[in-house]
Amino acid sequence: MQEKNRGLALFTSLVFLFLLGPLIIISFTSFEPGSVLKFPPEGFSLRWYENIFDVEMFMTTFKTSMFVSLLGNLLALLLGIPAAYALSRFDFRGKGILNGVFISPVLIPGIVMGFAMLKYVIVVYNLPIYAGLLVGHTVLMLPFIIRVIASSLSNFDFAIEEAALSLGAGRLETFFKVVLPNIRSGIIAAILIAFLESFNNVDISVFMTGPGVSTLPIQMLTYVENNFDPTIAAISVLLMIFTAILMFIIERLMGLSYFTKR
Repeated sequence: MQEKNRGLALFTSLVFLFLLGPLIIISFTSFEPGSVLKFPPEGFSLRWYENIFDVEMFMTTFKTSMFVSLLGNLLALLLGIPAAYALSRFDFRGKGILNGVFISPVLIPGIVMGFAMLKYVIVVYNLPIYAGLLVGHTVLMLPFIIRVIASSLSNFDFAIEEAALSLGAGRLETFFKVVLPNIRSGIIAAILIAFLESFNNVDISVFMTGPGVSTLPIQMLTYVENNFDPTIAAISVLLMIFTAILMFIIERLMGLSYFTKR
């Protein structure tokens, strides 16, 4: 029995090493003082972290990614909160089909979704690239907003809402003063998860960018095509830290295990 436990512990350790190994290698190579990406590094230097701020396109595309992710998140919230509420609160004909439509951007491969967005949003409807990028990321974030908020609403006792209505409160007043405060942590978690998905997205962004408009992940791909220095490794480390901080906040708000219950 003890030998089996040791074998299981060894196997688990190897799996974690396999998963975390690339991240560890990237972290170490980001401190390489030379001009070529290599592992193990031959010294320690922060020059490539400084280089991130010296390359203007990194700063420009970072601002674009932040703007698109934040504004798209707001638009997805305006659409997703009422949709999640309706799907959780009411039973109506076609509910399953409607739920499938809302979730479809997650089920469809990203390349297919990105090409469809390019075909119809940019080519057919002739929207500007920036507007098309915003539409694409809003559609991308909508399923995450709906799923997380719907999960939060599944634990909400709608009898409280009925009590508020019976005491004379209007439906909108009840929604804003009773329902939303009780699912606040779920809404915040949905915002953070959708933001991460949008900010790090490549599949849709690669089709929806063009001259003068690009996101940080696409700029990183462009940079690595022409350069082999550790700058991209340094950016990756910063993005990993940024992602870890947001995931820690989500864990503190709801717990990551919350989303695996269903």
